[in-house]
Amino acid sequence: MKSVDSTTVPGAGIGVGAIRSHFPALSRRHSGHEVAYFDGPGGTQVPRPVVAAVSDYLLHHNANTHWNYPTSAETDAMLASARETVSDFLGCSSDEIAFGANMTTLTMHVSRALGRGWRAGDEVVVTELDHHANIDPWKALAREIGLGVRMAALDPATGELDMDDLSRKITDRTRLVAIGGASNALGTINDLAAIVALARNAGALTFVDAVHSAPHVLPDVHSLGCDFLACSAYKFYGPHLGILYGRRDLVEALDVARLEPGPNEGAERLETGTQNHEGIAGSAAAVEFLASFSEGATRREQLAATFESLHEAGRERVRRLWDGLGEIQRVRRYGPPPGRPRTPTIAFTVDGVTSAEVARRLSLSGVFVSHGDFYATTVVERLGLAAQGLARAGCACYTTDDEVERLIDGVRGIGT
Repeated sequence: MKSVDSTTVPGAGIGVGAIRSHFPALSRRHSGHEVAYFDGPGGTQVPRPVVAAVSDYLLHHNANTHWNYPTSAETDAMLASARETVSDFLGCSSDEIAFGANMTTLTMHVSRALGRGWRAGDEVVVTELDHHANIDPWKALAREIGLGVRMAALDPATGELDMDDLSRKITDRTRLVAIGGASNALGTINDLAAIVALARNAGALTFVDAVHSAPHVLPDVHSLGCDFLACSAYKFYGPHLGILYGRRDLVEALDVARLEPGPNEGAERLETGTQNHEGIAGSAAAVEFLASFSEGATRREQLAATFESLHEAGRERVRRLWDGLGEIQRVRRYGPPPGRPRTPTIAFTVDGVTSAEVARRLSLSGVFVSHGDFYATTVVERLGLAAQGLARAGCACYTTDDEVERLIDGVRGIGT
């Protein structure tokens, strides 16, 4: 799938026009304007190949598993293939992939399984920067078993973790460090390698919430050395589905809640009931879609090339967005500036205007942004914005330079 468009991602020739041609949603108009979707951090638009995979499964292969007739065998084969595809995306083995309703549900399931092996006085370290899907499951466990939860501080001025504080919070009582790959509110990318090393040196496990980072930074769980990593396919052009990597030896030792006849090997131990087969088919297709834009000897190499190219494009667009918003008198930006580790997601406020009203006004010109706290409630509270909320704009693979300018112009109309 090579570009014929002159607007290319630097370094790879991936044409934005070629990418956009696969997304029917981009033809939508609102109030007479083409819609510019900056709401990707909450869920991206979906390309035709993903929808086709979902439709093909439901229309031609729909069955339950492990029975001796063709559609059941086809379902088994699809699931096995999907695990292989997703394992290439995460950098692990296919038997270390579990699927579930969403990242939150999978995290709750794992937290309870881990908790059965912990005792009162043990501790989990979380951070102020995280989505509450990687905070509240551990807090709930704390209420059940007397677990201690220690929260590492966010520096509101920079939007980055206080690494010294995090290091102090990790002690010989720490059983797990729950950390986000990147902040879904501010776009901050955390130094996962350093954090995993801190946890390992203390004898603690790591659980990585990669929901916001995985669409922008290709995961490599074996290289990273984390014990668990969860992400959501609908943040990288797939359907609503949660995906979990779990280190095989650890997962097979967990006292998980499961039905006795269910699978009892590998990460499938963490799956409950009949899975969302069509969602799994679509999620694998989303990975294949990303891989298809680059060449390489393996799917993993293709993915790495695509992600490198999209990162370069995102970096340029977020720089223009950051600089453009900074020129508007009543606008305040939050999180790390360009040049610091960050995703192409920017949070901002307009003085005297709630984030909900900012989103409403921008929508009148066909620019769709998210608003509120995005379940990163602690972040917004630490910024002193609980009442106002944040407006959030995220660039995706289909975002154009023109759309970035439209967003800046729309905010300028509100903020001046």
